[in-house]
Order: sequence, then structure tokens, then C-alpha cells
Amino acid sequence: MKSLLLATLALTATTFCPAASTPKAAPHIIGDYVEVRTASVFTGACHYNGELVTTGHEAVMAWNVTAGAWHGVDLAGVRAMAAVSSDANLGDERATRTAELIVDPAASEAQASALASLLREKCGARLGSITSVRRAPVTFNHDAGQFSASSDGYASMIVSPLPDAACCKQPHLVWYSPLTPLDHRKVGFTQSAAYTAGTLGDTWERQGENSAFYGSFTF
Repeated sequence: MKSLLLATLALTATTFCPAASTPKAAPHIIGDYVEVRTASVFTGACHYNGELVTTGHEAVMAWNVTAGAWHGVDLAGVRAMAAVSSDANLGDERATRTAELIVDPAASEAQASALASLLREKCGARLGSITSVRRAPVTFNHDAGQFSASSDGYASMIVSPLPDAACCKQPHLVWYSPLTPLDHRKVGFTQSAAYTAGTLGDTWERQGENSAFYGSFTF
């Protein structure tokens, strides 16, 4: 009789107290990314050491968000560029950094604000203080492995893959990490890159060197 009573109580509890549902994981924020530095990121040791103390204080980068939301704001389709300037080579984690963010006007104000919040939280240590968030047209193209991004009067870059994925075959010659964490990051060949705004520091141009990173990001 006691066993029957316990079994009945257990059945009743199961009937009226169903197991709690497993909470759904927040959707990842994903997209494409490209970055160019004012120093080679894949090169011989002598070249790297020569640039380490003389250049590499700047970078331009671009994001193209393809899916995901941040604090309830859908970021799919948002395009943005940024420039970073540092008082030392960007490989120095102690260097003081400042950044400007440009968000394409196709994004709403809520999306622009959410993207800035996302980058401050996820990339703040690498980008430094984002001193301004401005709106201007941003183009971002990824075609046949080649990346190009630009915002007229601000910055531009065209980056191609390295022949034979050399950065994967010789990883000991990759000296830095991207300013945005990437899935399966690759080193790119900078056909051309420029920062022309001059609002963050001196303008600069680079071309014909292995000074780029590209890949997919997931936050």
C-alpha cells in the first residue's frame, strides 16, 4: 500500500510539474571582417623586428554583419568601418589606443548604437576608446576571396588571399592577432589601403605587403 501511494504521488508531481524547458541560446552575431595594419603581419623575423619599433601604430578595419542581434537589436546587414591609432605598435598590449567608428546610414540609430556597444564590449581592449561614432556610406564586398571596403573621405582597402595559404603553412611567421577575434583567420595581401580622414591622426597609405587579416567573426 505504501509503495502504491508513493507511486501515485510521483505520477501526480510529474503531471502537474512538467520539467522546465531548456532556455534557448542567444543567437550568435556573425559576419565578415577585414583589417589592414601599417606593418606587415606575415613576414620574416628581421623585417618584423625592424617595424616593431618604428611603425604599426595604425589600422583600418571593416565589418559586414550577416546575422544576429545585440540587446534585442537586429544587426543583420549593418556595415561599418573603423580606424585605430596607438602610441606604440599595436602588438603592444599596453599601448594606449583610440578609435573612430563609421556606420553606414542604411543602419538605424538603434543599430549604430548597438554595434558600438557590441564592439566596446567584445573588442574594447584591442580597439581602445571609441571616441566617435559617425554616419557615412560604407561599401563592403567579398568576392572570390578578395575583400574590399571603403568609405569616401575616410578609409579604403583592397585585400587578396595569400598564394597557397602561406600563412597556414608557416604560422611561425604570423606576428600579430586581428583586432577582432576571427574564426579561422587568414593573412591577406594588401593591394592598397589608406586612411584619408586625418581626424584620428596622420593620414597614411600602404600597398603591396602582407599587412592584412580577414575572416569570419562570431560573437
